[in-house]
Amino acid sequence: MDQPPAGQTYCYRHPDRPTRLRCSECGRPICPECSRDAVVGQKCPECTGPGQTTRVIPARSLRSAGRRTTRVTLALIVINVIIYFGGEIFPAFRREVLNGAAQHPVLVDAGEWWRLVTAMFLHGSILHILFNMYALWLFGPVIERRFGSLSFASMYLATGVAGATLYQLIGPDAWAVGASGAIFGLFGALLAASYRQRHTQAGSMVFRQLMILLAINLVIPFLPGSNIAWQAHIGGLVAGALIGAAWDRLPLTKGSAGKRSAVALAVGVAAFLVVLLV
Repeated sequence: MDQPPAGQTYCYRHPDRPTRLRCSECGRPICPECSRDAVVGQKCPECTGPGQTTRVIPARSLRSAGRRTTRVTLALIVINVIIYFGGEIFPAFRREVLNGAAQHPVLVDAGEWWRLVTAMFLHGSILHILFNMYALWLFGPVIERRFGSLSFASMYLATGVAGATLYQLIGPDAWAVGASGAIFGLFGALLAASYRQRHTQAGSMVFRQLMILLAINLVIPFLPGSNIAWQAHIGGLVAGALIGAAWDRLPLTKGSAGKRSAVALAVGVAAFLVVLLV
């Protein structure tokens, strides 16, 4: 008989079904069929039966956990905001930053590869940074709390580089800045996760909402008068979906954080190699 993969868990009611879901009340592993949606998460059938009660977590503990587990999201927002308003307050600084950090295909081809990374921390207007930081504030904590700060940081950087890579390959010879590639990477990862949970009521609702939001954001760049690098959006989206799908095969254990980061960084390195070799 074949031995199950190390660290793999199976539904306690269906031993032949591998799963990464767990009851938020008792911790039993459950498959999507056995999952029951609840206010505090997903529960197993036993914990949603008559007479079951829900454990209440004090608000202070929730606030403390939220601050502790979303530090990368907050740090990214702060860095982007400081750089943007620093450029608005000090025009000389803005010119220096744009000249040395913004992405331009000709300059990257000339060997200035770091622009694939630095450009994702620059924004062209107040609406540009507000939209991107709002999206990061909405979606970043979801991924960071679930997979950990190290994994989230590696995904953010890798998908940002992947978006910049596609712009480098098929975009126009024009300047490009913004965190949109990384933001769409978060979209892709959340889509991959919600697709797996689409058989549950909550998972199906989240998946539909993400698809509608994604469709709107993919159409906007093609409207007359828009000046949006859709290539970066597509590159980040695809990279995020690939990373999310790969993460779905790894157990959510403390020791797997390094493996998740390695997967994300491998995608980022592959994007770099494409730029350097093509």
